[in-house]
Formats: sequence, C-alpha cells, structure tokens
Amino acid sequence: MTTFLQITDTHVVAPGALACGRSDTAEALARAVETINDTLPVLGPVDCIVVTGDLTDHGTAEEYAHFKSLVAPLKLPLLAIPGNHDRRDEMRAAFRETEWMPAEGPIQWHRDLGPVSLIGLDTLLDGAHHGEIAETGLDFLDRTLTAIGDQPAVVATHHPWMPSGIRAMDADNLRNGAPLMARLEAHPGPVRMISGHVHRAMTAQIGHVTCQIAPSTCHAVDLDHREETTENGLVLEPGAFSVYRWHVDWACLTSDCVPTGRFPGPWPFAD
Repeated sequence: MTTFLQITDTHVVAPGALACGRSDTAEALARAVETINDTLPVLGPVDCIVVTGDLTDHGTAEEYAHFKSLVAPLKLPLLAIPGNHDRRDEMRAAFRETEWMPAEGPIQWHRDLGPVSLIGLDTLLDGAHHGEIAETGLDFLDRTLTAIGDQPAVVATHHPWMPSGIRAMDADNLRNGAPLMARLEAHPGPVRMISGHVHRAMTAQIGHVTCQIAPSTCHAVDLDHREETTENGLVLEPGAFSVYRWHVDWACLTSDCVPTGRFPGPWPFAD
C-alpha cells in the first residue's frame, strides 16, 4: 500500500516573529511535525511528505533555514514546490543538497511511488500572487506523463485550478490551468491534482480529474463567499495535514485531513 502526506502554506518567518503580526507559524509547524511523527505508527509505511508551497512568508535565506530546522525532526523524506511567497533562488540554495531539487529553472520533479506517480509542478510567477505554469513546466509534464504510461498520477501544485468561492483567493489562483487540465484529462490512468494556497480543505471534480486543496498547518483564510467581499482575512483556525493512500485492490486514492495537536482518546464506542 502506497501512502504519502501533504503539508502546505507553512509561512515560516524569522525566529521569534509572527506572520502578519498574529500567526505563530513556527509553533504551528512544530506542532504539525510532532503530530505527524506521533501518527506514523498507525499509518504503516509512508513514502514521503510533500510541501505544496509557501514554505516561507518572505522567501529569505533566514526563513528557509528556520523552516529546515523545524522540519528536521520529521521521520520522512521531504519534497517541496514553491508558492507565491517563496523565492526560487533562495529555496534552491536551501535545498541544493536534495536529489529532487533541479540545478536551474522551475522547481519541479517526479517521484515514482510504485502504484502511483507523484509529480511536482512549479506555478510561481515572480512578483505576482497568482500562479502560472511556464511552457517548460508543461513540457516537463508532457514528458513525465508519456513516460509513466497509464500509471495513476498525482500532480502537486501550489496554486489550484478550481473555484473556492472566496473571490480574492480565486483571483489569485492558477491563471493558465486550462492546458494543464487538458493534459490531465487526456492521461489514460487515474489522476488527482493536489494544491495549497487557499489555506482551506476543499475538493472539486473537474471532468474526470479530482482536484483537492489542503488546509494550512497554521492560519486559515476567512471563509467568506459574499460577492461584495473583495479582501480575505486571516483566521486562527486549527492547522492540519493530509494523508493520501493508494488502495491497490480498489485502484483508488483516498485522502484524510488530520488536525494537528493532541486530543483526548481514543476510547471504545460504549456507554
């Protein structure tokens, strides 16, 4: 059985600082790491953990060093793609020793997990909040999908290609997702697209492609679907991480959203 985890939008800032002056993102990430390590024994073998962007809040070398120190206790290999708050050069320098970090260009990679392929795509557009996939990214996806044949694929991006109902976030989502979706629709095997950016757990079905947005490990984006609302806000809701498991007998990928922290239980279902 193949299992991998996803965390997203950790928004790590300099040690001792708060994101937006309110969110202790370092404490939130440390709590997520502790929860993940505590949960591993009941999950069975886990292949890796994917960070779908916005590792840091400002993309500085100091913030990446802080991020790496916070995730160092993880008992899993880590892969990452950038978000709009990241900076490629600083992120590349921070992770240059890893086998998944390309020496130049977009930060994208392919990991064959056996029953399923995991593909990371770079949607960072320098200087912008919204996302775009470069032609080199689409070319990389074409080559990878061709190489894996009809193997099931999970494509990870920071910016999603689905509506959230939060107008300010939807304006800053992936702008050129149509060619990406056309490629995923054409893939002969099952496909899942997993993303971050919106800081909320959401799912959509677009054609035969299931699209998911994972919640942040730290703060959430205010849930406000009113058409007249043009700016979103920060809400200190509980953080979470996602668990994905490929079930060979069912030929399907299931997902679970796990809140971070320690909670009472488990107890038997009895009076």
